[in-house]
Amino acid sequence: MKRHILTTALAGTLVLAPAVSLAEETFAIAIHGGAGTITRESMTPEREAQYKAKLKEAVDAGYAILEQGGASMDAVIAAVKILEDSPLFNAGRGAVYTWEGQHELDASIMNGATLEAGAVASVTTVKSPIALAREVMENSPHVMLSGAGAEMFAKQQGLDLVDNSYFNTKSRYEALQRMKEQVGNPQDKTAWQQLPEEYKHGTVGAVAVDKHGNLAAATSTGGMTGKRWGRVGDSPIIGAGTWADNSSCAISATGHGEYFIRFHVAADICARVKYLHQDIVTAGDTVIHDVLAPVGGTGGVIIVDPQGQVHMPFNTEGMYRAKRQAGQTAEVAIYKN
Repeated sequence: MKRHILTTALAGTLVLAPAVSLAEETFAIAIHGGAGTITRESMTPEREAQYKAKLKEAVDAGYAILEQGGASMDAVIAAVKILEDSPLFNAGRGAVYTWEGQHELDASIMNGATLEAGAVASVTTVKSPIALAREVMENSPHVMLSGAGAEMFAKQQGLDLVDNSYFNTKSRYEALQRMKEQVGNPQDKTAWQQLPEEYKHGTVGAVAVDKHGNLAAATSTGGMTGKRWGRVGDSPIIGAGTWADNSSCAISATGHGEYFIRFHVAADICARVKYLHQDIVTAGDTVIHDVLAPVGGTGGVIIVDPQGQVHMPFNTEGMYRAKRQAGQTAEVAIYKN
């Protein structure tokens, strides 16, 4: 009898212990800082170190929240705000210039547990567009606000407002001048389409799954260099640049926004996971390499699933990216290889 009781207790321990361990360890976060023509030849060692340090800071900040049992929503916001505050990336303080020499910022967020979402487009004085996107989701009856109305809402919510010049950086201004020289006539659609990737890309984003199995995704950007007429890309569009659903995956995209809008990239990948029962590697690679690339759509995505698996496919020469899964150290990368 004693042996039977011991065996039963031991069996119970063997069954229960791994289950508790797995529940505690299923959390992860991934971030990106944009995709495009990023090569070792074009990057000084000092500059590369700066990018890697900031990516690690952001992913570690989000990871710390998850490790303590915090919500995936809080984790992605924390990571993205660090990237928005860095002049290295095309979001917040390092945003690119419009044709007229201003900054118009976009952002979106989605909660995988409830499918609630919030987004803002063409804001010019909001210090953290991703913080405003969350306010739209949680404290307004709408999903997307734009322009002056979005800024009025930001003021009502007590968010930090700044002069548009706060987002100025010398490197982005010089990029605008080079871009104008290459385009020449701003009405020339072909000239715009033939611009190098560096002018079309630039976004920051984060995706995460917390210990409760809830997914979240967040994306923020300054848009396309030299954009005109209030152009809005994929970053604030739910289903194009951002998507999160606990039954499939969470995604934040970066790339040539017009293609990501037309091919509803983020939602398409998660739909393949949900309805075709593909894993995130198969679904992500299919859309990025087999759907987008053949038609000229360049860029990439970061993906996390409810099991804490991460995949970060892209079809450009590089993508600033980092991930950190439960019990592991941060992995930071820039180039394709």
